[in-house]
Amino acid sequence: MTYSSKNANAAGRGYSGIQIALHWLIAALVAFQLIFGESMTASVDAMAEGGTASTFDQAVANLHYWFGISILALVVLRLFVRLTHGAPVSPDGIPGWMAVASRITHWFFYALLVAVPVTGLLGFYTDGPFGDIHAWAKPVFIGLIALHAGAALFHQFWLKDGLLRTMLVPAAKGEQQ
Repeated sequence: MTYSSKNANAAGRGYSGIQIALHWLIAALVAFQLIFGESMTASVDAMAEGGTASTFDQAVANLHYWFGISILALVVLRLFVRLTHGAPVSPDGIPGWMAVASRITHWFFYALLVAVPVTGLLGFYTDGPFGDIHAWAKPVFIGLIALHAGAALFHQFWLKDGLLRTMLVPAAKGEQQ
């Protein structure tokens, strides 16, 4: 069973260099956002109270804003690449439920990676529940990242099926998606 798109090469065993680069760049930006997102909250709260946040919080809030926009743009690019190039086939012998869980998890990631920057922008520029919705995404993201990383480590050290390598080393030209 595969978790690839309809355009994927059925023989494909790995991601392309661009897919790997986008994955890790987005992951690094999301990690920054999760670690330093409270500076945006501090800056917005200070402005709402008529004051100013610390210089550090202001600088990090500015990065949070631009990194969020960058994540949105990179995810749109990543989705385009995913839809046009597909994803590698699941390792041999993977139960169907694992392939389905993988597919659901990946598309949930994509949904969050689009919705969270959009709700952040809407929360910044409008009144309404968007800022709260944006903040509620943090524990969801952390849980999903833990599940994703745990599954990758399970594949690497328990199943020993080489799945982790597909996101670390680009596939040879004939094996790329």
